[in-house]
Amino acid sequence: MPTVVLMDVSLSMTRPVSLDGIEEFQRKNLAVHGLNMLFEHMASNYRLEFTSLMAFSSLWELLVPFTRDYNALQEALSNLEDYDKTCVEAALNGVSNVVQQEWGSYHHTSVFIVVLVTDGSLGIGKGSLRHSLQTLKQRGDDKKFPLPFPFPTKLFIMCIANAEELQMTDAMDNLEELLRLSGGDGQIFTMEGPLCMKSVQTMFGKLIDLVYSPFHAVLHCGNLSSDVQVFPRPEPVVMDEEVEPMPRTVSTDLEIVGFIEIADIASPPVISRHLVLPIAVNKDVDEVGTGTTDELEEEPSASQMAGKSPNFCVLLHGSLKVEGMVALVQLGPEWYGMLYSQADSKKKSNLMMSLFDPGPEPLPWLGKISHLGPISEAADNPYGEDDSKSPFPVQPQVKRSYAQNVTVWIKASGLQTDVQKILRNARKLPDKTQTFYKELNRLRKAALAFGFWELLKGVADLLERECTMLPDSAHPDAAFQLSHAAQQLKLASTGDSQYAAFDHNIVPMHTDFSS
Repeated sequence: MPTVVLMDVSLSMTRPVSLDGIEEFQRKNLAVHGLNMLFEHMASNYRLEFTSLMAFSSLWELLVPFTRDYNALQEALSNLEDYDKTCVEAALNGVSNVVQQEWGSYHHTSVFIVVLVTDGSLGIGKGSLRHSLQTLKQRGDDKKFPLPFPFPTKLFIMCIANAEELQMTDAMDNLEELLRLSGGDGQIFTMEGPLCMKSVQTMFGKLIDLVYSPFHAVLHCGNLSSDVQVFPRPEPVVMDEEVEPMPRTVSTDLEIVGFIEIADIASPPVISRHLVLPIAVNKDVDEVGTGTTDELEEEPSASQMAGKSPNFCVLLHGSLKVEGMVALVQLGPEWYGMLYSQADSKKKSNLMMSLFDPGPEPLPWLGKISHLGPISEAADNPYGEDDSKSPFPVQPQVKRSYAQNVTVWIKASGLQTDVQKILRNARKLPDKTQTFYKELNRLRKAALAFGFWELLKGVADLLERECTMLPDSAHPDAAFQLSHAAQQLKLASTGDSQYAAFDHNIVPMHTDFSS
């Protein structure tokens, strides 16, 4: 989750704030203090995150491009200058330009965090946030409002003001509308109580707890285990098809349930990908060993993270890389993912974790994950003595609907074609008796499946009409078959289970004229 910090450097941010009646600070000083707190936290716990710093007033400026060097970010904060009026729309356009130039076509794979730090002043006249929102529907395609961004975004607005101050004007309403236009994934934070260092620390602390808290877990495999950090933090998942959707969260106990060859799992659909880092504890200072800030431009390898002490996570990473396998890991009740080695370069690779969709059978070709077992328990080697075959994909017990001749009527012309096909065969009875009943039963099953009782009654009336219009030269068996078919369709149209059974087929009527 790369982060873009948008710092308001307009004149309104220079308004003085009295702290304890002793010293006067500007609102900008409070904002810088809060951002320094955020950067220090990320340097310790989210040091693999890419962060960019931008300043804006009526124009925007990129102060620090995407980097992991938090010293550079803090240094840029200490050298901020003051400019003119606030123009949020220009700043948002700047965010869009910076992200797309830096990440190109790959930006869609990441969710970008945009942290807008402002005092809640909307600006004045043309270019103000109030003017931008009022003219949303009066713009041409070449001057569209930058929200929503063309990439996944979560917008967090940090107001160096309390809620009462914002509600005295329409500032809060406009900020809420801005959040809605961004997609609604985000939040507005305001300061509680007087404007002071403690209040700004509390506000940025809430942002850290919500977005930047590290996800620590324990990775288990039999009797072996390892403390790990999953980066970025896995988001809760809500399944739309559930009757009462509840957010599913990844457990802090990750259990490896088995191993499988990469060729068997192929390229499965996943909902997110995460870096798994082993955690080495420095017992002398009781802190998590994570490397120094100077090393941030190079992602540490698993062995660097764990130090020289034995670590199961390092062993697992090396084994998966050498053997060309993946580990299936249980994330929660009926929720699975996979651990695998992914190379960043010729010399460097990382242990990655991909999350599957929740459910007992996330990958249909593997069947239910709980039904998989070790090769040693199989009567015969499912891969053959020379690895010439594979037990996957698992063949389903029930034939899939897309493999059957299913009748679908998307347009009226499709239904009309099927009815005309029945009537054409009806006029060629008894020569086309088998084809007639085949098409008739196909239409009957589709009508029953859709609850289309009127269709059955209508086709029955058509068959009776065809029977009355048979020429004198027609075969006697044709009239019997048409009357029989019409009667069976009428019985099915009543919905009576005795005659409307889906698996039942109408069979030709046996007559003295039948061969």
